Amino acid sequence: MGLERDWMVLLEQQTALEPVLETNQAAERFGLTLTKEDAKLILEERAKTLREQKRVEFGEGIVPKIVYEFCDSDFIDQSCYRETIIRLQEIFYLYKNEMQDEISDEELLHFMREQFEEICFGDLDYLEGTCLNLFSQAVRAGYRGYQASEGRGEYEKFDEVKRWDYELYLEALRELCWR
Repeated sequence: MGLERDWMVLLEQQTALEPVLETNQAAERFGLTLTKEDAKLILEERAKTLREQKRVEFGEGIVPKIVYEFCDSDFIDQSCYRETIIRLQEIFYLYKNEMQDEISDEELLHFMREQFEEICFGDLDYLEGTCLNLFSQAVRAGYRGYQASEGRGEYEKFDEVKRWDYELYLEALRELCWR
């Protein structure tokens, strides 16, 4: 049984390896590349995360979709690329479970990317612990508005933090200058 399982894991990793490496074609434009060793490590971490989250996935998996969604981010560079992809896949699988698979992969990835760029400014802890936590609570409570928007423009409906407002800033600055 152990040998059969090892063979299946090896076959599944080999099947997923090529699509991960193929993402380099898109990511290279942004100065990002994954080596074969990087891709293997990402897939090993994927297998570990899937076991931890009690999920099953076949084929190329979510990694190529994560790369395509995030490779042009201003907050990812080559020095943190592999680790960021690993962490994003961990967060993705955690919140697929948290949202009880009510949300599609694409909706979740769009939501994650938008918050990563506009709210979290690349902070994965804030993405995981705040943005996705609040959103997943709404989804579990029955919210489905994200379906029409494909996961875009949703966070402000649940955000509990007052954000910086440019117009308000200019108004306050004008008041200070006119005193």
